[in-house]
Amino acid sequence: MRHRAGSVLVLLPVLVSGQSPAEAAGAALDPARVEAIVAMLPEAPTGLGRPADDRAAWQELAARPAFQGVVARAEEIAASPLPDLPDELFLDFSRTGNRRRWEMVNNSRRGRLAPLVLGECIEDGGRFIAPIEELVRALCAEPTWVMPAHDGTLANFEGKVIDIDLASSALGRELATAAYLLGDRLSEDTRALLRDNLTRRIFDPFIAMVRGDRTPNWWLLTTNNWNAVCLAGVTGAALAGLESRGDRALVVAAAEALSLNFLKGFTADGYCSEGVGYWNYGFGHYVELAETIGQATGGQIDLFERDAAKSAASYATRIQIVNGVCPAFADCSITEQPSAQLVEFLDRRYGWGLRQYEDNDMSTSGGGLSSSMLYSFPNSATLAPPAPAAAAGPGLRSWFEQAGILICRPAPGGDRPFAVALKGGHNEEHHNHNDVGSYVVVLGDQPVLLDPGAEVYTKRTFSAQRYDSSLLNSFGHPVPLVGGQLQRAGREARADVLAAEFSDAADTLTLDITSAYRVEGLRTLTRRFTYSREGSGSLEVSDHATFVSPQTFETALITRGTVEQSGPTTLRVTDGGQSVEVEIRAPGDFALVTDDLRDDSKEEPVAKRVGIRLVAPVTDATVTATIRPAE
Repeated sequence: MRHRAGSVLVLLPVLVSGQSPAEAAGAALDPARVEAIVAMLPEAPTGLGRPADDRAAWQELAARPAFQGVVARAEEIAASPLPDLPDELFLDFSRTGNRRRWEMVNNSRRGRLAPLVLGECIEDGGRFIAPIEELVRALCAEPTWVMPAHDGTLANFEGKVIDIDLASSALGRELATAAYLLGDRLSEDTRALLRDNLTRRIFDPFIAMVRGDRTPNWWLLTTNNWNAVCLAGVTGAALAGLESRGDRALVVAAAEALSLNFLKGFTADGYCSEGVGYWNYGFGHYVELAETIGQATGGQIDLFERDAAKSAASYATRIQIVNGVCPAFADCSITEQPSAQLVEFLDRRYGWGLRQYEDNDMSTSGGGLSSSMLYSFPNSATLAPPAPAAAAGPGLRSWFEQAGILICRPAPGGDRPFAVALKGGHNEEHHNHNDVGSYVVVLGDQPVLLDPGAEVYTKRTFSAQRYDSSLLNSFGHPVPLVGGQLQRAGREARADVLAAEFSDAADTLTLDITSAYRVEGLRTLTRRFTYSREGSGSLEVSDHATFVSPQTFETALITRGTVEQSGPTTLRVTDGGQSVEVEIRAPGDFALVTDDLRDDSKEEPVAKRVGIRLVAPVTDATVTATIRPAE
C-alpha cells in the first residue's frame, strides 16, 4: 500500500477545546508542506547512527567506556533461550488485571534486540546474526505488538484492528533501526519480513489516520506522554525504514504538527503535571523526535526551537528541590530524578552552561537501540558550541505560577539544607493524584516528609476505581480530611492562589482549597505555607476551616520514617539519618492516628500516614504544623 504526497490528505491539528477527534480530522493539510519536506529528506531511508559497514565509526564507538561490555552481553543473550510469550500470558491482563507478568517476559524478549545488534556492529563477525533473525521471526509472529493493558477489548489480539500504542511504536522504531544498521547482513527473507510487518503494523495504520481514512487513535490528539512517545516511534521507524520519500515526508509533516499537542500538556511556564518520571519518558521522546527529524532534514526542521519546548525542557532543573531530590507528585517514584543524560543533552543543545553536565560523555549502550544511536553518535547537542558557564544552582525558588507549584530552597551554604516543594494545582492533572495542597520536606538529601509516589499499575489504576487506592486518593497525601471526607476528583477540585509573597528571608503561599472537598456545611478551607530561611529553616503549614455546623477535622503527615511523640504537642520524624521536629498547634485536644499505605506501593519501606485528628468537632478552627530541622 503506497500513499502519494500529492494526493488529498487530512492532518489532525492541535485539538481545540470542545472539538471532537472526528472534527479535528477534518482539517486539511497543505500538500505544499509535504512537498517542501520531500525536498529536505534524503533519497533513501536513513536512521540514527551509522551502518555497521562504517567500520571506522564503530571502532571509535567500541573504544568508549559505555560500550566495553556490549559483546559479552550479546554473547550471554545469544547463549540463552528466547523467552516464550504465549497467548495465555497476553490474556492474563484481561482476565486478572495483572500487567506485570506479561510485561516482565515481554521486556526480556524485546530487550535482547539492542545488545545483539550492537554486539554485531562492534564485533563485525556475523555470529550474532542468527539469534537476531530468530528474534525478528518471533516478534513478527506475535498476534499484536500492542500491550495487553492497551487492548482491553482484545480487538488487536484477535486481528480485528491494528492500533498503534507505546509498545508497538517503540518496537517498530527499534526494528527499523536494526535493519538500517545491519543492512544486507540480514538475509533477504528477514528484511522482507521486517518490511511487511512495519508496513502492516505501523506505516499503513498511521498514514491512514492522518489521511482521515480511519478513526485516529486517541493519542494523536492527547497532551500527555503518549503523543510524544508514539510519534517518536512511528517517525523514527518511517525515516529509517519507509522506502517512499513522499510517505516519509507525510509522516514528518504529521509529527511536526501533532507534537504540538504534547507541548500543550505543559503549563506555559513549563510544569509537567505527569511527574518527573514521565517527564523523562515523554519529553525524552520529544527530544528523540526532534533530533531524528532534525538530522533527517539537515536541520531545516528544528522542533527544539519552539518556545513551548524550551519551557518544558527547563522543568528538569527547576523541579529539583535540593541535592537532586524531586517531589514525587503524580505517578512518580520517590527517588526519581531528571535523566542526567537527557539534561546533559538539553544543556548543550540550549546552551545552559551547566558545567556539571558538560564534561560527561553522553554515550550509552542502554535504553534501546535508537536511543543509543542518538546519544552515542554526533548530534545537535554534541556539535553545538560551548556556552558560557551559568550561575551555580537553580536559585532560592522555582515558581510554576500556572500550576501553583512552588519549590523553596535555602540560601547557599550549610551541610543540612532544609527545602520544600509545595503543591496547589487541581485534581484532573495528567496521572493525577487527589493531592491539592500537598507538600514535601527535604533535609539534607532525604525527603523526610513526602508524597508517597505511585502504585504498581494494574487494571484498576486507569479505571473508574483509580481513587480506591490510598496512594492515589487524598488519604495518602499530607492534606486535610474534612468531615470524614477525602478530596474529590476533577478539575473543579482545585487550589486557588490567594497570595504568593516571596523574599530572600521567607516565601509564603496561601491557597483556597475549599473546592477540593464536597462537604455539606463547609464554608471555607485555606492552607497557608510559610517557608523561612532564617536560622536552619522552617516550614509552617496552617489550615483554617470554617463550617455552618460542627464537623470533624484532621490533617496529616506522610513519611517512610519513624515517628515518636517528643512532647505533648511535638513529634520527631526520622528517615535516612535526618530528623525534623513537628510542633502542632490546634484548638483543643488532638489524637494521632497512624495507617500504613500498603496499596501495592512501588516503594519499600511503605509510607505511613500520621493523622492529626481534632478530638471534638469544630465550626471554626486553625491547625498549624511547624516543621524544622531537629537538633
